[in-house]
Amino acid sequence: MHATGLIIGRFDPPHLGHSYMIEWALDHCEQLVVFVNTKTGEAAPGHLRAQWLQDLHPNVTVVQVEHNLHNDWDDQELWAKWIDLLRSKWPLASGPHVVVSSDFYISELATRLGAESLVCDPERVNVPISATLIRNDPATHLERLAPAVRDWVERNWLTN
Repeated sequence: MHATGLIIGRFDPPHLGHSYMIEWALDHCEQLVVFVNTKTGEAAPGHLRAQWLQDLHPNVTVVQVEHNLHNDWDDQELWAKWIDLLRSKWPLASGPHVVVSSDFYISELATRLGAESLVCDPERVNVPISATLIRNDPATHLERLAPAVRDWVERNWLTN
């Protein structure tokens, strides 16, 4: 059991695979923080994504992390900006001790945060979905969304 864990993502939109990973991480961490990365122009508003996750997982701390950073993992200055941003939003006295993801690339972020990486279901066997699949074809994947998220997607993506 790890003292603190971090999950970071866009969750655009949050789906049942995200919920599976959060619950899995709770089994491995005493305290879990979920960072919802958000910037303007995303499909679902960041504050709404953060609220959905907090409502779905009341035993975790959900933090909306607004930024205008991009991803270029060869850029050391950009890495420094990301780490500074994430550290500035970390709500607990210590940690994170582990960074949890379904993607192996999380190991570099964990190392830079002084944490271990913990990979959950990398083949997405338990809940075979991604937010990209949902954004690309929401009507086909509604069953992979929690009811509140599904309702919003049906009202905002399928009627436009």
